[in-house]
Amino acid sequence: MTDTEARPAAEPDRTPATPPPTPADVADAARLVSFGLQPKLAPARDAEYAALLRRYQEEPPFARLADAVATGLGLVVLEVSARAGMAVAAAEDSVFAVRMGEYARRTTADTADRFLHGLAHLAVAALAFPRPADLADDGYLGRITVNGVEAFVRQACRRLEERAAEQGENTDPATGAPGLEAAWRVYARRSTTGATKDARRLAGSTTGIVGKAVAFLADSGFLQRTGDDAGGAYRTTARYQLQVRDMAAGAAMSELLGLGIVPAADGAGALLPAAGDSLDLVDGAGLPFHR
Repeated sequence: MTDTEARPAAEPDRTPATPPPTPADVADAARLVSFGLQPKLAPARDAEYAALLRRYQEEPPFARLADAVATGLGLVVLEVSARAGMAVAAAEDSVFAVRMGEYARRTTADTADRFLHGLAHLAVAALAFPRPADLADDGYLGRITVNGVEAFVRQACRRLEERAAEQGENTDPATGAPGLEAAWRVYARRSTTGATKDARRLAGSTTGIVGKAVAFLADSGFLQRTGDDAGGAYRTTARYQLQVRDMAAGAAMSELLGLGIVPAADGAGALLPAAGDSLDLVDGAGLPFHR
């Protein structure tokens, strides 16, 4: 064939075009995101939720539409599955974001207690998933108790105090200093349970603070209460596992786990920081909240 001869016409693309989303599609996508914002709702208990999850998994255009709705609301989609439902986390600029200061104001009038509430949440995460394999295993269920978490944080405080003494550091600096090194001093001075006339634990005691933390996590669908032993027993949910995976690289959690006192059956540490990593902390680092 010469250059001047006519070339055969190219075959037209017969791939059917994806139809544009309809208002009903947008409404369904938004409905799925709304289900994701109800952390206690299980897909197995709601037929509409389960049907929308299947549609997300089977129809890529619908999945992209639901992801776009979530993004527009300032949400990050962590996972979409039968076990977790549509698990979402709030971005820092989202109207759904919970900030550490706001959480602390809900639980106490003393803003200086923010460090203590932060420590409680870090300790719950560390005890719930004591090894990297536990955090990576979708079938793993972590179990914690209020008293167990309180004892763990108090032991961490003792370890930090010993480390400060060995390094010749001032063991009583201003409590406004940032990071775990300041928080442990505040925690160590606080009463474990306090006392009221009817023997209830004080909300400002360390056990009370841990109790508030786990109650908040349970209300948010991250923990499920399983009993009243040891101040309250809880097990983790799939959503909490996803949330902890997202925060595991935080400096504060790495430092807490790096103390080497997280109980694990084989004695292995969990989520330890890499050699040479800087552990300079800022207020709220590694917490499941935004600053």
